Amino acid sequence: MALAAAAAVANPVRLFASGATNKGRPGKALGQDKMVLTFEPFEARMKHVFTIAGSSRSTTPIVLTKIAYQGYVGYGEASMPPYLGESTASAMEFLRRVDLSRFSSPFQMEEILTYVDNITTNNTAAKCAVDIALHDLCGKIMGQPWWKIWGWNNKDLPSTSVTVGLAYAPDGSIDKEEVRKKTMETLDYNLIKVKLGNTEENDKTMITTIREITDLPIVVDANQGWKEKGYALDMIEWLAQRGVEMVEQPMPKLLLDEAAWLRDRSPLPLIADEACQRLTDVRKLYGAYDGINIKLMKCTGMREAREMITLAKALNMRIMMGCMTETSVAISAAAQFADQLEWADLDGNWLIANDIFTGMKVVKGRITLEDKPGIGVEPL
Repeated sequence: MALAAAAAVANPVRLFASGATNKGRPGKALGQDKMVLTFEPFEARMKHVFTIAGSSRSTTPIVLTKIAYQGYVGYGEASMPPYLGESTASAMEFLRRVDLSRFSSPFQMEEILTYVDNITTNNTAAKCAVDIALHDLCGKIMGQPWWKIWGWNNKDLPSTSVTVGLAYAPDGSIDKEEVRKKTMETLDYNLIKVKLGNTEENDKTMITTIREITDLPIVVDANQGWKEKGYALDMIEWLAQRGVEMVEQPMPKLLLDEAAWLRDRSPLPLIADEACQRLTDVRKLYGAYDGINIKLMKCTGMREAREMITLAKALNMRIMMGCMTETSVAISAAAQFADQLEWADLDGNWLIANDIFTGMKVVKGRITLEDKPGIGVEPL
């Protein structure tokens, strides 16, 4: 395993572009009876500088994973924007500690993923990279996509939003021309997501500039940027008058009492994002938010995401699935849940210029899932 991983690091992307089959059929290149995990670093290059309240970046570090078993191959990834607290180095160090050879079958999924989760307290994106690859592998062995294995539908799926990030002029104001340019690129979609959480002037300029171009529905992510509940309510009331449908994480994640106060008065549903990391958070958020935004990189992957959906539905909370800057691997994994979602924000592969996989498609703004096994991805 160590030699395979080292070779992968020395030859970025090569491992994922050749060799074993990825179509769910045994291939001649692999015949091992034990699962073999390999991984390599990858840098996702953004089409535009991506800016949210408090930070900007033009690249995102990713670690790609592959689990091979008896000629089948499953793909996964860990995407690590800075605020997750993970890095390429930490993810790869974690993955070096994962020994799948101790398990006789990939269908020991519960046992395997519990073992992976217990290796460390954190490293959720690295854990997710194993989870996705394992799901992809098992789905390919069964010859079925996960949406079908779980008994869900691939018809009339929700639209995915596409994000317009904050764009600043040199003086710190909003660069209206850049916002117009970004907005024009979203017009083939049905739903726009706008990053807010800056000054009142800048936030309102973002919305009014977009509204000069399109009347498409908008969802807003304030990224914890509104620090005071009265101000947050004023902003939400202003947004409700301008075709905004929902607000993510309006206030800092630890202010649950303030969030509950705001929810009682808000004309728009409030969805927990930074406040919602893993399954144990869901019940704590009941009453403070109308719903949760699940991200695979935060919750360790598909297994726990499904548990979060089950609990949220039991609590009558609304469900959204989001993403980081990701290749089509993680986006296609998240898209398997589309039938269960009210909102989807699965544009991470659209935001990057160098995706090396093909998978979930967006057709006329809507998530489209084909009947391909596993998570439905192939290397380009």
